[in-house]
Amino acid sequence: MLPITAHTLRFAPWGESVCRVLAAAIQAVEPGAAVKRHLERSGSQLILDGRSYDLEHFSRIFLVGAGKAGAPMTQAAASLLGDRLTGGVVVVKEGYAGGGLTALPPSVLLLEGGHPLPDERGVQAAARIFALLADTHPDDLVICLISGGGSALLVSPASGLSLTDLMQLTSTLLACGASINEINTLRKHLEQLKGGGVARLAAPAHLATLILSDVIGDPLDVIASGPTVPDPTTFEDAWQVLGRYSLLEKAPPAVVQRLENGRSGALPETPKPGDPIFEHVQNVVIGSNLLAAQAALQQATLEGFHSQLLTTSLQGEARQAGRLLAAIARQAAETGQPLPHPACLIAGGETTVTVTGGGLGGRNQELALSAVQDLAGLPGVALVTLATDGGDGPTDAAGAIVTGDTLQQARQAGLSPDLFLANNDAYHFFEPLGDLIKTGPTQTNVNDLAFIFTF
Repeated sequence: MLPITAHTLRFAPWGESVCRVLAAAIQAVEPGAAVKRHLERSGSQLILDGRSYDLEHFSRIFLVGAGKAGAPMTQAAASLLGDRLTGGVVVVKEGYAGGGLTALPPSVLLLEGGHPLPDERGVQAAARIFALLADTHPDDLVICLISGGGSALLVSPASGLSLTDLMQLTSTLLACGASINEINTLRKHLEQLKGGGVARLAAPAHLATLILSDVIGDPLDVIASGPTVPDPTTFEDAWQVLGRYSLLEKAPPAVVQRLENGRSGALPETPKPGDPIFEHVQNVVIGSNLLAAQAALQQATLEGFHSQLLTTSLQGEARQAGRLLAAIARQAAETGQPLPHPACLIAGGETTVTVTGGGLGGRNQELALSAVQDLAGLPGVALVTLATDGGDGPTDAAGAIVTGDTLQQARQAGLSPDLFLANNDAYHFFEPLGDLIKTGPTQTNVNDLAFIFTF
């Protein structure tokens, strides 16, 4: 159960029920269980979503991957493959390699890398994957495990670019409010393993990829920058992203030069639909934000709430989304619409933050902070925000809690929501109030969830 108490939430006797609703969402997308729901073995037959791979026909079987959920995904896959597994390399976020996992085969390396900014460890992990798959054959099978965060963790700068170039560009993109689709469009044209790069490396082997989605709508080419799928975007699309955010003068010169070369046709494009390298590739989504939201919805109903899923496509600026959800919460609290009390309304997705201040926080905390004044004075209402991976932005919090009492308590503590919001400092607003949600790493990652409760 997530560590949220009825006292902290200030709406007893419903506190334990709220905990169970949030926990149900996380448990529904536990990566190891998700792998085993879609991948099974019967004798020599390995079956992924109805497609069979006869292990007797493969001379070598490799396991590679990247993402925050990589550790439990790796353990589940390795346990199914057993002694048929030749070797593997999977990279996860720093601090995500543990979690009580049993020992992996010595031939499988579980490495840690930097997130959200790439680092040298990610470069080394990518180099190990290059070495592992350097000489694949048609009778090899590669199992690839992809989850959110894989873009930052698996780092392979294209020729002429450095890790510093990628770090600088990533930092700038994260601060300017660019969407994950836009960020990954650039990544796919600046690195070697993204945008179909792993499929190109693995060919002519058979490639089966299990994907835990952290992107709205589950577009395969965007999740972890689509390492095993065709890339519909172009160098021109990547160039347009820089122009859209006025970054052509701020981006590293080597980045701009590579995009210019690509636009002119001097560099080959990423692999596109129809490329023969995808002839023996299978990609399967094994978990998503929708699955987590539906599990929370079911649990909320069991707990006695009137329940409704609003959307799993919440996006845009976090502070604007926060005010929208606050408006829905106010209507629900005051009128019993769209659901009578007690109610649980759920929204999933991923918002963005345009950073103009020097504070600390993440999109879930900023969303919650933007709702504080709009919910002020309302009895029996709460907004709870949650990053399903347990880490919201560069913090140890997963989200925050707002009730009708939050503004009054903040004023008593000398805290101004407007000032903290202007400084993008939601963490230090909620921390002294005891209203940060801290779960630790959940070992999964399927975007964010926001919950409106009325009592």
